Amino acid sequence: MENHHLYRLKYPIGEFVFDGQINRAVIHRWIDEIEQLPGNLRFVVSKLSEEQLDTPYRSGGWTLRQVVHHIGDSHLNSYIRFKWALTEDTPTIKAYFEDRWAELRDYQLVPVTVSLDFIASLHKKWVILLRALSDADLQREFIHPESGETPLAKNIGIYAWHGNHHLAHITSLCARKSWQI
Repeated sequence: MENHHLYRLKYPIGEFVFDGQINRAVIHRWIDEIEQLPGNLRFVVSKLSEEQLDTPYRSGGWTLRQVVHHIGDSHLNSYIRFKWALTEDTPTIKAYFEDRWAELRDYQLVPVTVSLDFIASLHKKWVILLRALSDADLQREFIHPESGETPLAKNIGIYAWHGNHHLAHITSLCARKSWQI
């Protein structure tokens, strides 16, 4: 039971799984989710105090503040990976140590509003890029050193999930703590 409880805290919406056909309708839905994330995130986070932002979403997990800063860093990396895959032939991308980035001082010193603004601007550019992808572009791939070849079409789904996954870390903690959002 303890392992199930920890799993639910780590993956409040489950892990990314998509067994269906990735088609334009699915991709449009995923892009819509990416487009909506900044507003949804700002709506929830703007209601939290500094003390609440410094609360880990689970024991041993990141604080809500770290989660917000991580979303910006992670989605920037994804945006760059899309650009590489669109301009190079199956590039091998650079992985990074997310946990180490979350320990850097900017994650504590930078106001969360800076990352909220950054995410909003980044997502505006990213969504424009994503909506302009042709069918051929969607089949382009990059190689992740840990998970292998990743088609851009699938990566859109992974990052729609990623944003919702971290938003759920925040909203599920708020629900468990009975914080008003």
